[in-house]
Amino acid sequence: MVAIAIALVFLATFTAAAIAVAIASMVMGRRQPASATDGLAGGLDDDPAPLLIREESLSTISLWHEFLKRVDFIEILKTRIAEAGLRWSIGRTTAAMLLGGALGAAVGFDVSWMPPVAPVVLAVVGALPPYLFILSRRKARFRKFEAQFPDALDSLARAMRAGHPFAGGMELLASECPAPLGLEIRRACDEWRLGLSWNQALDNLARRVPILELRLFTAAVILQTRSGGRLSEVLEKLAETIRDSASLRGDVNAISANGRMTGTVLTILPIGIASIMFVTSPEYISTLLVYPQGKYLLMGSAVCLVAGHFVIRKIVNIKT
Repeated sequence: MVAIAIALVFLATFTAAAIAVAIASMVMGRRQPASATDGLAGGLDDDPAPLLIREESLSTISLWHEFLKRVDFIEILKTRIAEAGLRWSIGRTTAAMLLGGALGAAVGFDVSWMPPVAPVVLAVVGALPPYLFILSRRKARFRKFEAQFPDALDSLARAMRAGHPFAGGMELLASECPAPLGLEIRRACDEWRLGLSWNQALDNLARRVPILELRLFTAAVILQTRSGGRLSEVLEKLAETIRDSASLRGDVNAISANGRMTGTVLTILPIGIASIMFVTSPEYISTLLVYPQGKYLLMGSAVCLVAGHFVIRKIVNIKT
């Protein structure tokens, strides 16, 4: 009961803080048009800092912002959120992870038949869903980018063959390609307009979207600027190579689909059998909950089940 009370206090505090931040945002949003008008009337000194030199706030809570600045994992999380194309703030994401971890630990402390290590395991499990969702969105965004990239290379090669310079071709891609490819190329074009060279802008693009195809494109453009040559022909060959690689990757995924399905079935099967036995023979399966050694057997079987699932996924995950 103490653990549940702690979790409820944490939940109430988190909800109150979220409501306070929402109210403050609404009040500031209503005052913003008037302040913007005053800034135009009073001159440039009243304007906020320019976007390029403005420091991004990790959280609207100053104490939580100062704490997050000192954690190394925050930079990794910030990069993953940007790569996923989400508009989540670091403060709210970490607060949601802490809330899930606290609820998981509360369940582990409250259930008497769980082993002593259960609160730690459940806290980790409760904190992971936001981060796993970010990784899932990041992976889906990269796949969409890879699917759009060969056609974009062909369009860029045709534009250059028609007489457009490289910058003009990139502008056409930025205006015609859908997200996420069009947005990233637009950012690269904006960086070029602000004074960066195309080599630096493309390096930043490859850093924001770390996929092999984009690194090959960046290397080809940099090599062409140094040694010369017909970039349009290089881009056409690169687009053809990327399509062949995607076709090979699809064949490999089709061949390994049986192994992935087998791993999924083997992971779900023990859970399904245990659930059926809880319904049909509760006296038989409740032995694991009554005897002291039963909780350790349950925890060990859960760890082995998760480890086996990831081992099977690792075996059938063939790099192409």
